[in-house]
Amino acid sequence: MSIGNFDGIHLGHRKLLAMADALRGQSASGRVAIVTFEPHPLTVLRPELAPPRLTPSHTKQALLEQAGVDDYVVLPPAPEVLNLTAADFWSILRDEARPAHLIEGNSFTFGKGRGGNIDRLREWSASSAIKLDVVDPVDAVLLDLTIVPVSSSLIRWLVAHGRVRDAAICLGRPYTLHGEVVRGFRRGRQLGVPTANLHCDDQLIPADGVYAGRCSIDGKRFAAAVSIGSLPTFEERKFQVEAHLIGYDGDLYGRAIDVELIDWVREQWKFDGVEALKRQIARDLKVINDRAA
Repeated sequence: MSIGNFDGIHLGHRKLLAMADALRGQSASGRVAIVTFEPHPLTVLRPELAPPRLTPSHTKQALLEQAGVDDYVVLPPAPEVLNLTAADFWSILRDEARPAHLIEGNSFTFGKGRGGNIDRLREWSASSAIKLDVVDPVDAVLLDLTIVPVSSSLIRWLVAHGRVRDAAICLGRPYTLHGEVVRGFRRGRQLGVPTANLHCDDQLIPADGVYAGRCSIDGKRFAAAVSIGSLPTFEERKFQVEAHLIGYDGDLYGRAIDVELIDWVREQWKFDGVEALKRQIARDLKVINDRAA
């Protein structure tokens, strides 16, 4: 068993999940269980500090199940749960959940006000039937050759600054936006590049810019030109996430789609007229088609 937010299901999480899978034969049930909060407890305790999601809840569950998780347990951030002290939390874990193994990272905290930490967990588990296994952080080498410990917080920072290639290194896969296709200004259609305008709920949106991406529709993969921000050439102020699927011809309105972000291409610029914008779009599409291939 492991307890945590598991936002992003990054390389650190995958190391923990690999250990859980390796230990499954040492428990009577032979099952791997994950206990997580949905939504993040800060959405109740300090909404202004709640981090935007890297992965929507359904994506998180799907990724965990793909990694071998048998039991996915969701705790609501309700007062009766959030007000449990560290000692109360441990008592429930020891006397009711009774996992054979508890697997956590060394920064794990639990209980009201984060009153419990990994050292307290070591102390308490030592006198119980629960074996505690602590997973060390995973380091990643970013494109600038910086070596960093992988964490959800770091990945949020990278995505927020448009560094989606570095985020992919830490995630072990491309950062992916999930959203419903809604109606926008229809500017792309007027420019000859119809776009899917995405509504992404509370997921973290990367920095404004143009990105190379990929999107699969009905089992077929398309390179995607993704524009994030406003439309400065048209002096629009409304923020939008738009994806032009290169070579796709169809109606996506009302569908939920996933768009992988492969690389940052350029900033959002204000062009001197529509023709100048069209010429730049043509150049962008060539670059994006190559990078997303």
